[in-house]
Amino acid sequence: MSEQQYWLAFHLVPEIGARRILLLLDWFGDLERAWFATETQLEQAGLDRQPLSHLLQTRKTLDIEQEIAKIKRAGAWITTLNDPTYPLLLRKVPDAPPILYVRGTLTEADERSLSIVGTRKASPYGRDSAYHFGRKLAEQGVTIISGLAQGIDTAAHRGALDAGGRTIAVLGCGIDRIYPTSNSKLANEIIQQGAIISEFPIGVAPEARNFPRRNRIVSGLALGVLVAEAPEKSGSLITASAAAEQGREVFAVPGNIFNPSSAGANRLIQDGAKLVMHVNDILDELNMAHQAEHVRVIAERIAPANDNEHRLLDLLSADPIHVDDLVRLSGIQIATVSSTLTILELKGLARAVGYMQYCLSQDA
Repeated sequence: MSEQQYWLAFHLVPEIGARRILLLLDWFGDLERAWFATETQLEQAGLDRQPLSHLLQTRKTLDIEQEIAKIKRAGAWITTLNDPTYPLLLRKVPDAPPILYVRGTLTEADERSLSIVGTRKASPYGRDSAYHFGRKLAEQGVTIISGLAQGIDTAAHRGALDAGGRTIAVLGCGIDRIYPTSNSKLANEIIQQGAIISEFPIGVAPEARNFPRRNRIVSGLALGVLVAEAPEKSGSLITASAAAEQGREVFAVPGNIFNPSSAGANRLIQDGAKLVMHVNDILDELNMAHQAEHVRVIAERIAPANDNEHRLLDLLSADPIHVDDLVRLSGIQIATVSSTLTILELKGLARAVGYMQYCLSQDA
């Protein structure tokens, strides 16, 4: 099994998400060791009783090759938190999904993106607003993120597609299912000009409980969220709330005060969301947010976060050095050296150049 397949294997264990996978990675140094660890070793690593029980059971029954075959049959591929293809903005979210199933493409251009959300039962005004901002922003190179639902989502995706721009749809079900089925044609168009993504394994049905979880990805993928139209009790307000918690910009289109479908968006404006009347209202904020995020990422890449990173970086050079030598010279345990090297790779400060051989990244 490859490292990516071990990520997938752990993702398929009930009650083991990104936090527990990273805990195991830090303790064991790599996920292969974690997967084959004994029950006692897993307890020592801090794995709670219930997820530990699920892991022991899943190890007996999981056929990873069969899971990979399912993904391929769905015309999809996967990216993990440990992969360079994983969306940068989403990686920063505290509860980012460990695995994304993808149909289509993800690009660096998607870092400049906006989520457009709102009610399924949209008025003509709401649909027109979502389409207008989806199209105008896509014309300016902004990737439009939404959830493929009827109403506002559909109009936003359509606007981006008609502009020839990129758009990404986040599903609340397995990547092999399109929900709602009435948007199957739209989904195929999105795959050609962007991607459909999901954190849910192949075959998972579009159950109501999945969509609040899905919403944190809709907001996490973008620099900001625009609520085009929403009543007081709407799933899109959950997305707006997640955006605020993630430090994203929140925008809202003002609506008719006599239309209940606009009450949620109007309330967001009262609570401090930026009122949007023109596409430049969003572009100005997005450019500032994008620049701030870019500066933050550069700072994180350059600055070691702790003593272990400092010590390993001092030992790395342009010439490859074996992990065993790093352990001996640094005095750090092998598991910590391995996990720290993985983090340095993610930051772009170190790179693997052979079996257990590392050197400084050329960009560091």
